[in-house]
Amino acid sequence: MAWGSRDYMAPGRSLAVGERGIAATSHPAATLAAVDILRAGGNAIDAAIAAVAVQCVVDPLMTGIGGDCFALYAPASGKPVAINGSGRAPAKAELSWFKAQGIETIGLESPHAVTVPGAIDAWCRLSADHGRKDLYEVIQPAIRAAEEGFVVTPRVAFDWGRNGARILRQGAGAPVYMPGGVAPSVGAKMVHPALGATLRRVAQEGRTAFYEGAVADEIAATLKALGGLMEPEDLAKTKSDYGEPIGTDYRGHRLVECPPNGQGVAALLIARILSGFDPSDARLSQADRIHLLAEASKAAYRQRDALVADPAVSPFDVEALLSEATVTRLRDKISLTQASAASAFDMPVHRDTVYLCVVDRDGNMVSFINSLFHAFGSGIYAPKSGVLLQNRGTGFRLIEGHPNAIAPGKRPMHTIIPGLIERDGKPVIAFGVMGGQYQATGHAQFLSGLVDRGLDLQQASDAPRSFAVDGVLQLETTIPKGVADDLAGRGHAIQYLESPLGGCQAVQLDRERGVMYGASDHRKDGMALAV
Repeated sequence: MAWGSRDYMAPGRSLAVGERGIAATSHPAATLAAVDILRAGGNAIDAAIAAVAVQCVVDPLMTGIGGDCFALYAPASGKPVAINGSGRAPAKAELSWFKAQGIETIGLESPHAVTVPGAIDAWCRLSADHGRKDLYEVIQPAIRAAEEGFVVTPRVAFDWGRNGARILRQGAGAPVYMPGGVAPSVGAKMVHPALGATLRRVAQEGRTAFYEGAVADEIAATLKALGGLMEPEDLAKTKSDYGEPIGTDYRGHRLVECPPNGQGVAALLIARILSGFDPSDARLSQADRIHLLAEASKAAYRQRDALVADPAVSPFDVEALLSEATVTRLRDKISLTQASAASAFDMPVHRDTVYLCVVDRDGNMVSFINSLFHAFGSGIYAPKSGVLLQNRGTGFRLIEGHPNAIAPGKRPMHTIIPGLIERDGKPVIAFGVMGGQYQATGHAQFLSGLVDRGLDLQQASDAPRSFAVDGVLQLETTIPKGVADDLAGRGHAIQYLESPLGGCQAVQLDRERGVMYGASDHRKDGMALAV
């Protein structure tokens, strides 16, 4: 099938195509907010912030202002820059304190799972440094959605129903998120005035409205009442950081990721390993491709779990990890006919995040991801400010010497990763594949689909997914049983999934023609739209 075409008799989606800007998100209201901002003269940064703010209201189990974010910003002229909007452990979070309390792990709903939310600081900094419009105008669509209400879409309702128990267990958020003890159904209208008021304050006053004063005081008090260690001062000193992206070449393209404490380096390592097997070879079967991806993922994730953490506390040599010597050693251990020994990943498994991407009429490109970690985060809710708090701190380990051992002011390892693809030294694609642990594997699979198989953005997103995790090879149900049997014969323990694996958004800029393309995953409610 030619790039950009599909079987119009079969269910599917066409690429979005335009020339004055394009946005792709996993929720229609977020995409519309981004497009409206672009039409009103905003740039890609403005549109991305508008979209993610809306999604924090209308898709509250997947993301929120009590969470974290990462972004890659590629200006039309100049080099891409990474921004780290992930939060840190409280200043009192000493490993020795946890040991003295007899705490061995940080539970998903523990107050200790809540690190300082970093998203709002990153939004405000990106807006001030790179945005074109006033933040107040940019956040208006989210404020309206919270104060005037929004209707629940199908995939959001599906996920809400499966995960609402966390809200009920924690209690405080139940009147807002589980009225009457029941998750909202498709088409139900929801309002969240407390969240709307906090968004309005942020729009008017900037980051101080969230990190100082009443909102910060309530967040700290809510956590302390549950035995947490966070103080208002921990929120006040929060600051997002700019950094230089990391990348690797892949068959005439370059995959670009944020540096640690995110797992983007694992995506680069998977791509480096796969490049030695010529995935463009037409003789490779679907089972061959799934097997190679699984084996490369297992090798890369072992390295990730052993090394990736907050580089300010636990640095490691990224270039050495991606070196030919390291990659060759890992690649040489992979057999095309036999699965390697199973290995359990060190990080908690989750699939709850939103990713979005935008290109504006000037060619500025944004790859943006925002998350609460697990569904509804920790479930801990500050009712006056309407802030639902993430549980990213479950990524910390209470083990002396572990790279992710908790420490004051330390960031945990993050699974959320935005991506870029460059061609001839210039960014041409912004993309992301939501899905928690799966994201590094998803980046490599998406890249291989584009480069090795000649798929367009939507086709690469639609392709059936697989993931080697926790000693099993997970398969989406669109993968035929004959393929599964082949993989089982190679030693893989097969598990067919009950729900889709992750979600993808992507936008592409054809610089020669001045045309933009966009794709949004059929596994979610979202869409890609051109201006």
